[in-house]
Amino acid sequence: MAIHDRAGTLAIQQDLVNIPKLMSFYYRIIPNVEDVQQKVIFGTSGHRGSAFSASFNQNHIWAITQAVVDYRKAANITGPMIVGYDTHALSYAAFMSVVEVLTANQVKVLIQANDGFTPTPVVSQSIIAANKGKSTDLTDGLIITPSHNPPQDGGIKYNPPHGGPAEGNITKQIENTANAYLANHLNGVCKINYGVALQSGWLTEIDFIAPYVEGLAEVIDFEAIKKANLRLGVDPLGGSGIYYWQKIADKYGLDITLVNEKVDPTFSFMTLDKDGKIRMDCSSPYAMAGLLAYSEQYDLCVGNDPDYDRHGIVCPGFGLMNPNHFLAVAIDYLLTHRPQWSAELAIGKTLVSSAMIDRVCASLQRNCLEVPVGFKWFVDGLANNSIAFGGEESAGAAFLKRDGTTWCTDKDGFILALLALEILAVTGKTPAQRYQELTKQFGESFYTRIDSPISLKKKAKFEQLNAQSFIETELAGEEIIAILSHAPGNNAAIGGIKVTTANGWFAARPSGTEALFKIYAESFVSEQHLQDIVAQAQLMIDGALKN
Repeated sequence: MAIHDRAGTLAIQQDLVNIPKLMSFYYRIIPNVEDVQQKVIFGTSGHRGSAFSASFNQNHIWAITQAVVDYRKAANITGPMIVGYDTHALSYAAFMSVVEVLTANQVKVLIQANDGFTPTPVVSQSIIAANKGKSTDLTDGLIITPSHNPPQDGGIKYNPPHGGPAEGNITKQIENTANAYLANHLNGVCKINYGVALQSGWLTEIDFIAPYVEGLAEVIDFEAIKKANLRLGVDPLGGSGIYYWQKIADKYGLDITLVNEKVDPTFSFMTLDKDGKIRMDCSSPYAMAGLLAYSEQYDLCVGNDPDYDRHGIVCPGFGLMNPNHFLAVAIDYLLTHRPQWSAELAIGKTLVSSAMIDRVCASLQRNCLEVPVGFKWFVDGLANNSIAFGGEESAGAAFLKRDGTTWCTDKDGFILALLALEILAVTGKTPAQRYQELTKQFGESFYTRIDSPISLKKKAKFEQLNAQSFIETELAGEEIIAILSHAPGNNAAIGGIKVTTANGWFAARPSGTEALFKIYAESFVSEQHLQDIVAQAQLMIDGALKN
């Protein structure tokens, strides 16, 4: 994909979303359920869409919320529901719609006091804390966010009482029920006016910030950070965690500076991403150009996406770290600096994450659990303390407390950002410097991800691919040692294919929402070898889908 000529430059007026128009569309446009693009579709991170495309409108949220209520009743979940939302324009409107349905169904709703934003990891950690030691009257949550998506987008995801993203069977049930409500013109959806909901007695404001900040000491070595007297620069990217950083600084005596304190639903302070769009992607050097300008002024800089389930780490002299690189460093550090963690704990990685993680784990004699794409695959392991760390190549991860017990079961951008500071404080090396040492020990990784167009007919065949779909015995000059259609860590279907050799691999899987498929590839030989892997991957996939 060609880089837009204005990528990395500050957004201008013509780039900004017309917020009044967007909000009008949310309330006035009725989705057509005969159009698949306007139906409720739960991907790996809930339902996402835009009011402009009639894929995220009031009717969607009413229907989804009622579907969640129906699921709760069937599952005998009777406790309160935590509802959090981020700083996207559609998020607060959707929050109001959610409250209208939950209170009408007499569900106790817990929200951040004073109209405050609530990050994804805070919802997850609060659910875990509320349900500790309980088997009845359990708490769950709804989080209203499209993550790092552009300002015109909205999103909503459900976290059951385990605190993490809902499993596929749950989201499919919610999706089907919601679409049935839409098709039936919302018949069966209970709702009351928001003004009535506020007076209903079913809505309770509490402070989620203080307990979360207090609990961070169980996860991060703040004494080491304070002793090292480090300076941290933070760009919240206008996200839901913006008011947490000063609380963290005050509580633990840290030198933290917010280089950007703006909250603006147009996100006009952002620099454009590689495609020329406003996207709050903390793993993109183009979207993070504003923070990168401060990289030499602090010992470390960090950024997060709007719902704070992702992290971006900026090191002086190196710039923004590749997410795969930081995952490898974080795992290496945690496995050697958490003495209370059992040697039996596994490390979880998605199958499209760097094989550098496998090499780090092997060197430390730790089990590396490789699962399909999606953080939901780490939830059980984090909840039952059998997985110490779960991470995705897309800059999302979480790990256990210092004593080896559960912190949260969803991605937590705060603790990964603070871990980067701890690594520097304890080792005297930035994460980027440590990654250089890992490459000297294990070899240099060349990694890429590309999107390729595909017909809907061929896209439908992806799930049928297996080892027998291919006749090739070599990939880019190396013997193929495995062709996987199921993840080796849990035998769950990949929804695509992964082909590996001794020094390289590629994985291919279809997009959940678009007519394209994604190829992930890595080489430990050279950039040219990586390109050879990608070229052959495209030929292999094309050939297999023709049969």
